[in-house]
Amino acid sequence: MNIKNMVATLLVATSLTACAVGPDYVAPTPPATASAPFVGVQSAEVTNAWPDDNWWRLYKDPVLDGLVADALAANTDVRVAVARIEKARANLRGSKSDALPQTGIDASGTYGRVSESQVLPGYDREGRRVDGELSVSYELDLFGRVKRGIEASRADLAASIEDADAVRVTVVADTVRAYVDATSAAEQIAVAQDTVALLDKSERITNARFERGLNQKLDVIRVTQLREQQAAAIPSLQATRDAAMFRLATLTGRTPQDLPASVRDRTTTPDVGQPIPVGDGATLLARRPDVKAAERRLAGDTARIGVATADLYPKITLGGSIGTTAVGVTDIFGGGPLRWLVGPMISWAFPNQEAIRSRIGGARADAKADLATFDGTVLTALEETETALSAYRNALLRKDRLASARDAAKRAADVSMARQSRGQIDALDVLDSQRTLAGAEADYASATRAVAFAQVDLFRALGGNWQET
Repeated sequence: MNIKNMVATLLVATSLTACAVGPDYVAPTPPATASAPFVGVQSAEVTNAWPDDNWWRLYKDPVLDGLVADALAANTDVRVAVARIEKARANLRGSKSDALPQTGIDASGTYGRVSESQVLPGYDREGRRVDGELSVSYELDLFGRVKRGIEASRADLAASIEDADAVRVTVVADTVRAYVDATSAAEQIAVAQDTVALLDKSERITNARFERGLNQKLDVIRVTQLREQQAAAIPSLQATRDAAMFRLATLTGRTPQDLPASVRDRTTTPDVGQPIPVGDGATLLARRPDVKAAERRLAGDTARIGVATADLYPKITLGGSIGTTAVGVTDIFGGGPLRWLVGPMISWAFPNQEAIRSRIGGARADAKADLATFDGTVLTALEETETALSAYRNALLRKDRLASARDAAKRAADVSMARQSRGQIDALDVLDSQRTLAGAEADYASATRAVAFAQVDLFRALGGNWQET
């Protein structure tokens, strides 16, 4: 076969590579109701507008914005996820290279001496030997092994990008949650300190009345005991605040000593202060990176069925080489030492193909597992979002009720202290009203913290997208 005929054969064979064995991928379809409005969207706390990817900016807190930016840039988990994207991208380049001609160069030079018995009379026993060869090979992807491999690598890359987004969602949510934890602890400390100050005042009044014989010593002891009990809560709250600060440092890629002073100075729990846009089921599935990653993994493993199936058929490679073997440098390019070789190579595992069929069965099983994982991920995404919506709505209701209870307790405590100063009420009743107020204040501060946490959980459930930089 001359070169012209070989080129023609190559072009004809290459035109057949569009035929790829194995199933063509079809994206799975979630249940129709998965795209419906959320059950928990029928409330004033949320809207069905499309959620904001940069949801933390709804808090309008520049310190928090800076922390989130630092976390996205320096968090170690994010860096690991980005490195995995780079690995998947490198694997894709490797898969694409299989569709290109493979080339190689081999060369060697030796100088040596052979035994006298191996040399004809009159020839030198010592001499130089130079070998060189250029080889080129190209796989005719008649059955789509290479094509399916590229498809699988592309899907793996897309899945790794979605995995990185899932890490970013978690890191951002954890950063905001730690910030909320730190600021709400500061608010709870302030509430506890105010309660202690109130009980200090009550203790002074009770002690003064005791000295005038208007109260018993037991009344003073009881007020002192309640004050110390409230004061004892402050160290625990301070430890909670410190732990949240240390967590913020880790999330933003810092040591605890490097956390900015502006963060430590924040003592007000952030609040969105407006209805939260949550979209619907369709927008959720379009945003959740775990759902998108599961779909891409299914696509990748579907393509790998084709890769395994292609091994049932012959693998045809066109190859050629040109080389030289010379006994001296001056003879390398001479016509005598030159050699060349061109032709097809066929490899085929036949008739025993059981090992190949077992790999195909394994690939099909992987795809079935991926489909089940996708379906489960969709259901989990909906469950988490509906649960977060319910928790947020009820956390707000609880906070409102506790606000009313706190206000009532404060009025009762003010009245009781005023009546105590006029001797119109028993000290035990005053103590009881103060204990009730302390509990109401603490419950309200805790409810404020719970609302902020519920907001973060809702944003986490809604997912998000980030463009790679």
